[in-house]
Amino acid sequence: MSLQCGIVGLPNVGKSTLFNCLSNAKAQSANFPFCTIEPNVGVITVPDERLNKLAEIVHPGRIVPTTVEIVDIAGLVKGASKGEGLGNQFLGNIRETDAIIHVLRCFDDDNVVHVDGTVDPVRDKAVIDTELQLKDLETVESRLPKVEKLATMGGNKDAKIEYNVLKAYKEVLEQGKNARAISFESKEEQQAARNLFLLTSKPVLYVCNVDEGSAASGNAYVEQVREAVKEEEAEILVVAAQTEADIAELETYEERQEFLQEAGLEESGVNRLIKAAYKMLQLETFITAGEMEVKAWTFHKGWKAPQCAGVIHTDFERGFIRAEIIKYDDYISYGSEAGVREAGKLHIEGKEYVMQDGDIVYFRFNV
Repeated sequence: MSLQCGIVGLPNVGKSTLFNCLSNAKAQSANFPFCTIEPNVGVITVPDERLNKLAEIVHPGRIVPTTVEIVDIAGLVKGASKGEGLGNQFLGNIRETDAIIHVLRCFDDDNVVHVDGTVDPVRDKAVIDTELQLKDLETVESRLPKVEKLATMGGNKDAKIEYNVLKAYKEVLEQGKNARAISFESKEEQQAARNLFLLTSKPVLYVCNVDEGSAASGNAYVEQVREAVKEEEAEILVVAAQTEADIAELETYEERQEFLQEAGLEESGVNRLIKAAYKMLQLETFITAGEMEVKAWTFHKGWKAPQCAGVIHTDFERGFIRAEIIKYDDYISYGSEAGVREAGKLHIEGKEYVMQDGDIVYFRFNV
């Protein structure tokens, strides 16, 4: 399941430093605009403490976590929607992603130049928003005349639905708001909206890149961002990218934990960011556990058991009979699959069962 989050922001806000921490790939990180030209793609392991707990019980040959793709997209600048900088290329890279991680500079450092001369994360956010909104407005306005003609003269039902969606988007974009500010009730409208692939309709996670001393509790810049995005219902993460880079250089788990403890952090910002990105993509995890391996599998929230079986193999979905489900907490509580069975806690579920995050499952099938 190849879903991507794109890291965006102005030049020199810490995108590539953060990407380097997230990924084994080493995106170029330099103190000048446009040091990232081609988007760097990293396949990132999703941290899941449940796998280690299960492995302590099952003693498998290996542990296989799930992954998500993160794309480091070069810094946007004012005028990108009109082709400034490397605008059209960057906007095209964003369009190909499923969600956006928007990095905002929330630290002072005279040694790292800011493309606009001063640190102001709310202004920086507005620059990016405006460029994406202008591009979306261009998309909407170029499509409207054709769809309007089909809707009014041809009586095309699908065109009428799309026309209403386009009008709604045009109105909100002209107000300087993002397309995600509105939602549609009917499935037909929702599909028409998805088919437009608007940049500002994508879910967004704001990452405030702070100095090391602000990693645990944030700073005044972070509070300005919180105030600016409070109506968006978007999540905000506080991360010190340079601190994360220092953590990434440490060789052992114990050293990293000691570093985090000294910094007053329970978990690294990278781990929190990956988990938040996974959640933003509406992804959840089911687990298979046996002597060969304990493995995490990714599925879309709301998927039913046969669809999830198909994640393992298409034959599993085609010949689905039932799913034998053990809840993670029950597995840990009773200490083994046999213990769960004896306690009557193993659930037999059919085709209509909606899989839950953390379900440990064995699929029965026949083809």
